[in-house]
Amino acid sequence: MRFFMEMEPPTATAQEKSVRVIHGRPVFFEPSRLKEAKKLLMGHLSDNVPDEPFEGAVALKVLWLFPKGKSHKAGEWRTTRPDTDNLQKMLKDCMTKVGFWNDDAQVVLEIVGKAWSDVPTGICIEILEIDKEV
Repeated sequence: MRFFMEMEPPTATAQEKSVRVIHGRPVFFEPSRLKEAKKLLMGHLSDNVPDEPFEGAVALKVLWLFPKGKSHKAGEWRTTRPDTDNLQKMLKDCMTKVGFWNDDAQVVLEIVGKAWSDVPTGICIEILEIDKEV
């Protein structure tokens, strides 16, 4: 399964959870920026959910294409934040919630990149079912 979500990829990540101390206890919460990023991703992902969730082991290939600024060229790798692992965590959590698979632990192999792009910007995603053995 392969698809492209044309959008400006969010730069908020799952690492941005915040904490407040209420009555001497830490309470973790998602800031509005993170909630909006998840809502945006799930909205675009919901257009591409498979009829049946993937079963077993899957490989996930993702290319994040961010809008280039004046100091970058289209096709250059984005070597600035956010980190790919933080972007992927939120994406996989959202993919789980909308029904791509039962658990993101099923993703046993990942190839991830992030680059600057002219229009269109967005996220290229490919999911492959893979054999049960290495």
